[in-house]
Amino acid sequence: MYQEAIEKAVNQYRELLLSQVDRAEKLNAQKAQEKKDKIVIGVVGGDGIGPIITAQAQRALEALLKDEIQAGKIELRAIEGLTIENRLAVSKAVPDDVLAAIKACDVLLKGPTTTPSGGELLESANVALRRELDLFANVRPVSVPEQGIDWMFFRENTEGEYAIGGKGIEIPGLLTMDFKVTTVAGTRRIARAAFEYARKNGKTHVAIVTKSNIMKKTDGMFSILCREIAAEYPEIQTDEYFIDIMSANLLKPNMRSQLQVFVMPNLYGDILTDEAAQIQGGVGTAGSANTGDHYAMFEAIHGSAPRMIARGMGDYANPESILRAAVMLLRHIGMPEKADKLDAAITATAINAPITGTKEGNTCQGFGDALVKALQ
Repeated sequence: MYQEAIEKAVNQYRELLLSQVDRAEKLNAQKAQEKKDKIVIGVVGGDGIGPIITAQAQRALEALLKDEIQAGKIELRAIEGLTIENRLAVSKAVPDDVLAAIKACDVLLKGPTTTPSGGELLESANVALRRELDLFANVRPVSVPEQGIDWMFFRENTEGEYAIGGKGIEIPGLLTMDFKVTTVAGTRRIARAAFEYARKNGKTHVAIVTKSNIMKKTDGMFSILCREIAAEYPEIQTDEYFIDIMSANLLKPNMRSQLQVFVMPNLYGDILTDEAAQIQGGVGTAGSANTGDHYAMFEAIHGSAPRMIARGMGDYANPESILRAAVMLLRHIGMPEKADKLDAAITATAINAPITGTKEGNTCQGFGDALVKALQ
């Protein structure tokens, strides 16, 4: 009865498997890019509240990098076209001309983009960019000093359920299947990034987060490879936790100060970092770095807030998340002092000119005005 559908699914799976084998082989052959004399920072507004909050982050960077921009060492370059309307019009997660413009930059400051839900309407622009630019490490800091929280999350960014999650198999009227992909090279490089960060920053503990008791092939290999890398860092204590118990551990006060650096596959990282951001004060307070050997992308971790736009409240959106991403961008391009200055100014502005998300609070523009003044 289902023979024709099964044959079709087998052929589809074969093509998917071949494409992933090809990708895995290419990972082994990649080389790091040479350092450039000029850094081009692409600025992408995105959808919904994206252009509103990103504009304030651009203002902050322009103020901080004024001398470098005038000297031709840094360029801030606006990139248009990564909107839901344009993407739907050409039926591409990232239109070809937009992708070419992005690849002409070195780093990207990106506002949130909208992804239609369900079916096969359109792939996430974030997922597509992470794949196209090979941004394998999603790095998210969370800090709440009064609660003993100083966490750094390393989420594998190009594999797992996100690699070919939109290309699953369907036996109509009976079942559907999606796929999870874990490669040796992909796992080793995210593990190496986490342990190198721990060593260079004096951290003494790394938590490997999986569900290897259930996902024995994919998470099982992730666990084994992370432990192999861990053996090269004997001064660092390494423990493995399952994702369900780690989600609970983040809420246990006596565990928080013990946790420092986390490394995990894609989906678990997506969920756990949002939980951690909520503990910090909400997803609007957290920035995110997506880094690879050739490119880096920095963004807010929240979405485009279409309901906020629909209510006419977009001007009251909180830009703190994209500003925290700009702090990470400055550190990435080797400007830690400017990053510290922006970080301190954001914290002070959040206290002195707070945004509440309502008309009783500050506007995004007002927050930006106060921030730029604090940077002077």
